Amino acid sequence: MPHTELLKEIEQRNFHPVYFMHGEESYFIDVLADALENNILNEAERAFNQSVFYGKDTDHQTLLDTARRFPMMAPCQVVFLKEAQDMKSLKELEGYVLKPVPTTVLVICYKNGKLNMNTTLGKALKQNARVFESKRLYDNQVPDWIQSYLQNRKFKIKGEAAALMAEYLGTELSKVANELDKLAINLSPGTEITSKDIESQIGISKDFNIFELQKAIGQRQLLKVNRIVQYFAANARRNPDVVTIGSLYNFFSKLYILQFYKNASEKEQAEALDLKSAYFLKDYRAALTYFNKPRTEAAIQLLREYDLKSKGVGYNATGKAEGTLLRELTWKLMHLDEVIQMQSNG
Repeated sequence: MPHTELLKEIEQRNFHPVYFMHGEESYFIDVLADALENNILNEAERAFNQSVFYGKDTDHQTLLDTARRFPMMAPCQVVFLKEAQDMKSLKELEGYVLKPVPTTVLVICYKNGKLNMNTTLGKALKQNARVFESKRLYDNQVPDWIQSYLQNRKFKIKGEAAALMAEYLGTELSKVANELDKLAINLSPGTEITSKDIESQIGISKDFNIFELQKAIGQRQLLKVNRIVQYFAANARRNPDVVTIGSLYNFFSKLYILQFYKNASEKEQAEALDLKSAYFLKDYRAALTYFNKPRTEAAIQLLREYDLKSKGVGYNATGKAEGTLLRELTWKLMHLDEVIQMQSNG
């Protein structure tokens, strides 16, 4: 069941005696747990009828003793088991799941992984509980999620700005949502959020970001590349070498794939590169002018080498400032023919 459907069911006060939420993405689990907390009982009822346990600090017997109590001056009680993956005797809840107390809502939050649903407990949950698997979004799904999140809060955002945020904030939705909430607090409902808003409110520059660096390298704009690299070095906490080099590796990996789709349609090219939007396709196509297949292969080889160096493999970075590796790497990418010639000469 998608989290939106389950959320709608909860908001309509259609409750189930047992909820089991598990998976890699903690954000959706937290959203659903909050919805259950806010919709089942009112504030006065929670004082005597809501209990919260943590897997590391409790056992199944303590949890079950509470779950089997009768509610006090309320239609039901709510029992939360958070961080359930840490409870050693979790499997002992099977009997209760198969025969839950009708006046109790048991909410089990199992994070940072999936429970094996072929175990006896897993089978019991599939048979008799509301089960939700919270999956991490793929990188290319995050921009759409950002647009949807803001739309639900009466804001708009252009695809380019959403992609910029996704690239810098990553796929950890709790972190992304926190930054989006900051934007929402400081802007009026109905506003269309731009790259300028993102720069002023979050600190992600519309001129000095990974997309602009990729574009500048692809179009052989040496001065612009140097300016962006200098900005990254001066703002190293926001732009660590290891993250920037990883993003450049992804760019050139997609560029290599595009070598085999030169004559394909724009739609086919965007699908081959796994781009949700064709907006950034023009940057890849422009890069093909210089980066033919041999040069792209040489660039990927360089990026692999510097990716390892950025992680401390075969490279002594002691005393070297953040940005040093990126300067070396981008110089070589911008003088690729010279690098290839030196390598061929041994």
